[in-house]
Amino acid sequence: MTKESNINHTLSQVADNEMAAILKKELQRQKSQIVLIASENFTSQEVIKTMGSVLTNKYAEGYPGDRYYEGCNAVDEVEDLAIKRCNLLFNSNYSNVQPHSGVQANTSVFLSVLNCGDRILSMNLRDGGHLSHGHKQNLTGKYFDIFTYSVDTETEMIDYDNVKKLAKISKPKLIIAGASSYSRIIDYAKFREIADEVGAFLMADIAHVAGLIAGGIYPTSVGIADFTTATTHKTLRGPRGGIIIADKKYSGLINKSVFPGTQGGPLMHIIAAKAVCFREALDPSFKLYSQKIIENSKVLCDFMKEKGYRIVSGGTDNHLFLIDLTDKHLTGYEASEALASVGIILNKNVIPYDKLNPNITSGIRIGTPAVTTQGMGPNQMYEIGEMIDFTLKNKDNGTALKNVARKVKDLAESFPVYSGL
Repeated sequence: MTKESNINHTLSQVADNEMAAILKKELQRQKSQIVLIASENFTSQEVIKTMGSVLTNKYAEGYPGDRYYEGCNAVDEVEDLAIKRCNLLFNSNYSNVQPHSGVQANTSVFLSVLNCGDRILSMNLRDGGHLSHGHKQNLTGKYFDIFTYSVDTETEMIDYDNVKKLAKISKPKLIIAGASSYSRIIDYAKFREIADEVGAFLMADIAHVAGLIAGGIYPTSVGIADFTTATTHKTLRGPRGGIIIADKKYSGLINKSVFPGTQGGPLMHIIAAKAVCFREALDPSFKLYSQKIIENSKVLCDFMKEKGYRIVSGGTDNHLFLIDLTDKHLTGYEASEALASVGIILNKNVIPYDKLNPNITSGIRIGTPAVTTQGMGPNQMYEIGEMIDFTLKNKDNGTALKNVARKVKDLAESFPVYSGL
């Protein structure tokens, strides 16, 4: 071995060892902490293995049967299989499985039917909307005219009469039904009526509830909205990525908007992993899993309410809920930091009409997809609730928090997900 090749070999070994150490550290974190982030989940080993397959080596710009590269026979089969399973899962006649993320799925829909400067009516980010629905620093907010609707000040739920009123005033070209921190059922049929009345397209962003819809326990937007976008890594429990579902009449517009509109080569290893997660979601056991997600969410939500915490909108119908900490004289930032210190991982979150900025917030968001994947049930939700309550009441007591951290670790490790890397 020459001196130069020996140096390169040594550097390669060091880099591998360093990365292996980091991966081991992250694996241990996931095994020993309680994950209550509503947008996170644990994928199956089959999904992980597929993401790390030889498909990562293949460029496949274009679509099955119409690629810009040779050697795409196998990846054409992969994408066809993913599309077939996606359509079967969501009872649709067209889907695009190429978007790299939910944001890119949304952006592709915008590009397909909107021109720069067209108006979008979407949920206010403060009330539960997503940054890709109109945040001023996002492409959406920069290139489109954003008009927003809020939740009712009393019920903290969507007021559909008010949405209709705002739609008539703003006359949007596109209405978005969807949220990232809304705990109640979204009535897509009512949004459809509003969109039809003002002549707007309707896009449903089901990123958070896609798995619940796939499980048949949350109302579907497919067949109601013109476009449905989703991520595959939240309640759907798959790889990180996006999908678009629509009527076949929109296929040409959407396909061109995804490629070459918003991205180049599709990630074939991720598309293959999407196909795997769709197969898993088609299994009858996935419906039971979806039911348990909501059951756990309701149990934990009710428990926190009994402990004296104010729940935004008074409860939950899905996988998440928000706690308003205003009367606890705690900010969301302080609460999430204290909980993270004992291994309970969730996120600070703005609440409707929040007076604090998004970096501080008056609330926290709690979700149950990941702990449900681990096999936890109502009894564990009570344990978790007790630990959350104790931590927030004793956040400055280092000795007490050490005891909680041990309990958190013991509980998490008693419901293992991964046996190794």
